[in-house]
Order: sequence, then structure tokens, then C-alpha cells
Amino acid sequence: MSRRVRWSIIIGVVGASIAGCAWLVWTNAPFYQFIVRLYVDKIYLKRMLREWGVLAPVIFIALQALQVIVSPIPGEATGILGGYLFGQWLGLLYSTIGLTLGSVAAFGIGRWLGAHYVKNLVSAETWNRLGFIVEAEGAVLCFIVYLIPGLPKDIVCYLFGISPMPLWVFALVSGLGRIPGTWVLSAQGAHTAAGDYLHAILVSAVAVAAALPLYYYRHRIMVWFHGRSVAREEGANRELDRDKQDS
Repeated sequence: MSRRVRWSIIIGVVGASIAGCAWLVWTNAPFYQFIVRLYVDKIYLKRMLREWGVLAPVIFIALQALQVIVSPIPGEATGILGGYLFGQWLGLLYSTIGLTLGSVAAFGIGRWLGAHYVKNLVSAETWNRLGFIVEAEGAVLCFIVYLIPGLPKDIVCYLFGISPMPLWVFALVSGLGRIPGTWVLSAQGAHTAAGDYLHAILVSAVAVAAALPLYYYRHRIMVWFHGRSVAREEGANRELDRDKQDS
């Protein structure tokens, strides 16, 4: 497929999607009201999931995947809801499956669209701070990014999509990195559903205490990884220059 045809398809699909979404919002269509209410009204979402019965886990997993792909949708509320509806461990399992599927989808979209489109997709601030990811392929960096609170994890999926990292490595490592935070949300929801508010508060307090240093130093940690990436690239370039001179 030529580059012109590829971009024509991308522009056409994006344009049609934007036009369709704008029409739904402008007309306040029932489907738009339904989707918005699912994410805004948690009592309504809980009732709908219970009515769907055995399909409830599938619907919940789909919602979790969607909130990764459509990054502005907040994932914390749905993470808590998973524990509230399904219990601590099933909520963690379903959330992890949904988040991993959404992350893989965003990774694939980023890889398909390419660097030019992804650079325009993310904010200038995010690209300046985390754009070095596109040159990275380290599993440790990927794990740290998804472990540290406060980093734009959903947008970063698109950045890793245009990095050299294999898809299966990204799926495994990003999923593992999300588990601690997802477990905290699921535990909060489960304890709240059981009326055990003291344990919910204790889980929140311990999580905040553990995450606060990582959150405070998140930018410094990323700068350190960036510096290592630059140093590694410069070392590789010097080695290449020496090989050329020797030959």
C-alpha cells in the first residue's frame, strides 16, 4: 500500500469518526446519552452490568479496553467498579484483561499510523518528556512507566507502538506494571461493596504512602532513563565510527 493511499484511508476514517461523534453529540442521540451515562453514572452502570448477567464480565472488559484507547476517559472509577461488582480478585483479573487488550490495541494503532501521526496525537509536553520512548526497547523502562503513578499511561501505549519493542513484550510488561495500581482500585471497590470502609481507607492510605515517592520523583526518573538512552545511543555511534575508521 502506497503512502498516499495509506494517508487517504487514515484521513477518511478519522474524518468520518469525528463527523459521526460530532453528530451524536450535537443531536444528543440516545446512543451518546447511553455511553456517557455508563461512564458518569456508576449506579446506572452497576445496574446495567448486573442485568447483563453472564455477559457482565465481557462488557466490563470491553469498557476497560475502551477507556485506554479513548484516553480522556478516566480509568480509576472503572477500576474501583470492577472490585465493587466482581470482588477483589475477579475485579483485578477482568480489569487487567481489559487494560491489556486496550493497551495492545493502542500499541497496534500507533504502529500502524506511524511516528508522524502519533506525534501529532500526543501533546507537545508529553512528546518532549516521553518522546525518547520511541527509540527505546527496554522492558524495564516499559514496566517502570506503567508502575509509576501520574504518567499518561494510555497515551504512552501509542508511543511504544512506534518503538522497536515487540508487541508480545509490551503486552506482558505493561500488563504486569499496571497490576499494583489496578489491585489497589479493585481492593477499594471490594471493601466498599462489603461495607468495610475502614479497610478501604487503610488500603488507600498504604497505596498513597507507597506511591507518593514514585509520583514525586516521576519526572526525575524519566529524565534518568532519557539520559541513559542518549548515552547508549552516543556510545553506539562512537563504536560505529571506530569500526568505520578501522575498516
